[in-house]
Amino acid sequence: MKIIGFIGSSGTGKSHHALVVAYDHHIHCIIDDGLLIYQNRIIAGTSAKEETNRMKAVRCAIFSDTKHAASIKKALRSIQPDQILVLGTSKHMIHRICEALSLPEAESFIFIEDVSCPTEIAKAKAIRIKEGKHIIPVPTMELKPHFRGYLLAPIRSLFYSRNDKKTPDFERSVVRPVFSYYGKLTFSNEVLERLVRHSLKSVSGVAEINTLKIAKNYHSERNGLAIILAVTILYGKNIKKLMGRIKREVQHEVEYTTGMSIEILKITIRGIVP
Repeated sequence: MKIIGFIGSSGTGKSHHALVVAYDHHIHCIIDDGLLIYQNRIIAGTSAKEETNRMKAVRCAIFSDTKHAASIKKALRSIQPDQILVLGTSKHMIHRICEALSLPEAESFIFIEDVSCPTEIAKAKAIRIKEGKHIIPVPTMELKPHFRGYLLAPIRSLFYSRNDKKTPDFERSVVRPVFSYYGKLTFSNEVLERLVRHSLKSVSGVAEINTLKIAKNYHSERNGLAIILAVTILYGKNIKKLMGRIKREVQHEVEYTTGMSIEILKITIRGIVP
């Protein structure tokens, strides 16, 4: 099974171009925002655009819920596609999706800039910000049984490939999720620190948190965090295993709760106590 990643920042028109990209590369299967789309039909999953807030939408898009992921895995075993186009805002997000669905890592990547000009990307961003409109790459009649949010209208458009060859006139659906009205969601450092401290309470072997510093960059493609952590541990613990447990617990708590990615996690052992 070959995985191809289609990357673009949020609101740049990935879902709008997904069907054309899939057509040009002879791909019949698309994973986009929590949905598994096969031959222009939704066959499994739940749309992240149907969620009531951005945090839930992010978790849905990366298949954090095991039952959601299991439904996609079952459908994939049934259809056995030879290629899948996976949409994401970064290589890291596509990696997370592939990991959650037990798929191979992406062999190649296509970027929104490869298929859309700067003017089209700017227009797509303006529509997302001003009107809160999102695209789902399936016909509206196909979407209605699966979507309980705000269905607006179908959209059809013709595309031309780089060799001026016209592609089929695919229909897509325009929706306006509830969370599109919430504006930008940010987390204070205090909230993030509490999440880290809470995650470490369940880690046997951590005696004390000596230092905890967090830096965030909401403008990066990965919406990333850098966490610097110094701890005192209990004597007799396997350090390698303990560091792995700390990493897993912190990453799960922060990323699952906020939807932000931990780009850097530096752990220092400051001391060992009985």
